[in-house]
This record gives sequence, C-alpha cells and structure tokens, in this order.
Amino acid sequence: MDLHASIHSQTEFSLGFSKEVLAGSADKNAVFSPLGMSVALSLAAAGAKGPTLDQICTCLKLKEGSQLHEFSSQLLNVVLADGSPNGGPNLSFVNGVWVDQSMTLKPTFKDIVKKQYGTEARSVDFVNKANEVRTEVNTWVAEETKDKIKELLPEGSVDGSARLVLANALYFNGTWKKQFDSSKTKEGTFNLLGGGNLQVPMMTTAKKQVIKRIDDCKILRLPYVQGKDMRSFSMYFILPDETNGLPDLEKKVDLTFLEHHLSEGPEVKVSSFQLPRFKITHSLEATAILKKLGLVLPFSNEANFTEMVDSPSASSLSISNVFHKSFVEVNEEGTEAAAATGAVIKLRGILMEEPVEDFIADHPFMFVIKEEQTGVILFVGHVLNPLES
Repeated sequence: MDLHASIHSQTEFSLGFSKEVLAGSADKNAVFSPLGMSVALSLAAAGAKGPTLDQICTCLKLKEGSQLHEFSSQLLNVVLADGSPNGGPNLSFVNGVWVDQSMTLKPTFKDIVKKQYGTEARSVDFVNKANEVRTEVNTWVAEETKDKIKELLPEGSVDGSARLVLANALYFNGTWKKQFDSSKTKEGTFNLLGGGNLQVPMMTTAKKQVIKRIDDCKILRLPYVQGKDMRSFSMYFILPDETNGLPDLEKKVDLTFLEHHLSEGPEVKVSSFQLPRFKITHSLEATAILKKLGLVLPFSNEANFTEMVDSPSASSLSISNVFHKSFVEVNEEGTEAAAATGAVIKLRGILMEEPVEDFIADHPFMFVIKEEQTGVILFVGHVLNPLES
C-alpha cells in the first residue's frame, strides 16, 4: 500500500468535507474531524457492494479493496496510537459496531471489523429497546472521549427500524511545546464578522514562534510536546489580514495550501502576540454534506450493504443518518479535543536580518490540528466568537 498516496487522498476528502461544513457554519464557531468521518465511511464500505461501494470509495478519494481498510488500520495503529506513555499527546481512536440480535455479521465483514478496525460487534435489541441502545452508544462515546462528547445520537435518531450503528470516537490532549504564562493572559478586543467587538481573554508571549505570511494571511504553528516516537503534532492558526476576511480565506484554501503551507518553518522573533482562549462544541448531521460530495446511493433505496450481514433483510439496508460531534479547548497549557461519528443503518421504508513578526488574532480565524510526519489532519474548525462555546 502506498501510504503517502492514501494520505494525499484522505487530505483531499478532508478539504472537500471541511469546505462544506465551514460554509454551513458561516455564522457560528465550528470544529469537526474529517478523519473520524473518513474512517466511519471506510467501515461502512467494508459491508457495501457494487455501485454503493464505488460511490463511497470515490467520495473518500480512495481505492476500494484491502488497501482501503489497510489504510484505516495504519491510521489507528500508527498515527492515532496513544503517545502519552512516551511523553507525547494523550491520543485515542476507537471504533464501535452495534448490530441487531436478529442479524449475523458476514464472516468477511466481521473479520475486517476485528482485524483492521480493532473492534467486535455488540449484539443488541433495536426492535424492542432502541432507546436503550442509543443510550449505550452515547455512554460508550462519552467514556472514550473523557466526557467531552455527550449525546452523539440525539433523541429519536435510533428507533425500531435500526439494524446497525457504526461509530468511532477520537480524543486528543496535547501540551504546547512552549506553554503560555497564564498570569500574562489579559482581556483584549476581538472583532466580530460584520461589525461589533467584545472583550476576550488573550494569551500572549514574547517567545519566538513559527509564523509565516502566505498572500493575504498569516499562519501560526504551535507544536505540541513530542514523545519518544517519530510523530509530531501541531496546531495551525490561519489568520486573514482583513477583519472580515475569513469567508474568502476558507474558499481559497486548497490542497496545495494544506499540504505545503501548513508545515514546519523557522522561528521568528515576535513583536506583538495575542491569541484568544476558546472552547467549542459543535454538532452536525452530515447526510446533506455527504450527498453534496456525491455520496447518494448509501442513503437511497438502491443502497447495497449485502456484504455486511447474513439476513433476508440485508438487501433492504441503507444509511439513514450520519451524526458527528466535536469538542476543542485551547488554553495556556495546550489543546484538548474530541470527536465522534455515528452512522445509523436502518431498513428502508422503514535570514539576512532576523525577521520579526506579530500575530494578533483579534478577529475570526481558521485552525487545523495535524500530524507532521504523515500530514494526517485530525481536526479542522474556525473561531468567530471565542466566548461562544
């Protein structure tokens, strides 16, 4: 498997998905994990067949077959392995599968779920205890995300027609390589899109930082403490020059920008530095977004998930909803972030001179959390109002 090519394809999906989510959140803060969405769809692809499988793979920009699941396995076991025992970020990514007791997983699907996605299906009673199953899934997600993601599946999302739920949970907690002094955090002015402003807690520092200028924006890279392994995680803050420049900036961000401009670089002296503390929780139902990206068949009467279960009803399965919920908190010590994705499958019908830069994030900006060695993007979002959680 060509890991570099697969990561490039995954980044391409992340970009398309991110643009749709951010455009749909033009009036509010947003955070989400395109990685979590990608793995959830890959897991669904393991039970898909024919044009349904083709469409999922086309949407993910990945080739169908064993490579698709080998890539997910690599992500889970290498990129997303917990780094805390080695002094790096506390990191966790887990998958979960819940299947109705009336159905049996096909051996091939069961094998992929176990070997490539690291989980085994839980047998449950959707027909008579749908809400209890919903609660079970939500409790599992809350536990795996240290209580940062609650109620992934909203009330009424799982009923007696549900037959499977595919879910995953991602948790990240990293400490800045250069922490901010909380005693120096002061109230500062943050300008809102369209006018108006408010006072927010602004972190500041005089330490050298990785700041680069790209066209009409500045990019700040804040690396996390690195463990003994080769992985290196960073958070990027992309700040447009203009106070109201975020919408145009998000439209211009392309694959080249993500792969080449969000990168390591030399540190520069800082003349003035302000970055707001913020905490965001964001929920979305992603079906409409995925359909915009060309993923239509899995949600339709033509869906084919017959490779998932041994049952006369297998030909009547389709995805009813895809729920995604994320959390991020940025403060003086570092970043805590979490995300969960759940797909509910139901029965149908049913240097010359040392440069000096400033970085004053006093207006809306975009952010990305990624792993540097592979380029895998974990989280994307934007901040319109640091006080709105």
